[in-house]
Amino acid sequence: MINVIWFFMIIVGIVVSIINGKLEMINEVVLKNTEDAVIFAIGLAGIMATWLGLMKIAEKSGLINSIGKLLRPLMRLMFPSIPREHPAITAIVMNIVANMFGAGNSATALGLKAMEELQSLNANKDTATNAMAMFLVINMSSIQLIPLTVLKIRTDAGSVNPTEIIGTTLVATTISTITGVLVCKIFERK
Repeated sequence: MINVIWFFMIIVGIVVSIINGKLEMINEVVLKNTEDAVIFAIGLAGIMATWLGLMKIAEKSGLINSIGKLLRPLMRLMFPSIPREHPAITAIVMNIVANMFGAGNSATALGLKAMEELQSLNANKDTATNAMAMFLVINMSSIQLIPLTVLKIRTDAGSVNPTEIIGTTLVATTISTITGVLVCKIFERK
C-alpha cells in the first residue's frame, strides 16, 4: 500500500512540474537528493557497523549474559512463556540494549534474530505469540538513553547543541514503552 502512495505522489509531482514548466527541477532535485541519501546512508552504515561489532564483542565477552541476568526478573515478567535459558532472551536483551543506545538500525538485525528465536517457540507458525507481540511493542517504542542516530542527524544538520534532546527523548520513550507494555499485558489477559 505504501508503494502505491509513493508512486502516486511521484506521478503527481511530475505532472505538476510539467504543467508549471519546471520539469528540469525534478532532475536537479533527484540528483541532489540521491547524493545526500548516499552520504547519509554511508554515515549510518558506519554507526551500524560499529554497534553490531560492539554488540558481538559484548555477547562474546559475556556482558550481554550479565545484562540478561540483571534484567532476568523483568524479562520473566514481560515474557513468561519463554524458557529461562532460551536464546530468545539473549537476542531480546541485545536488541533492547542496542535500542537504548539509539542504534536502531543495528537493533533491526538483532530484532530479526530475536523474532526468529521466538518463532522457534511458536506452536502455531501462522500466528504471533504474546511474547512476539510484546517484543514488537518494546522494540518499536524502545527507551532511548542516547539516541545516536538522531544525534548524528542533528550534528550533520549543523545543530549548535545536538545533545539537548536527550532528556526529552528519554522521558518520551520511557512513557511510550511503559504504555505499550501495559496495553500488551491488558490484551494478553483477554
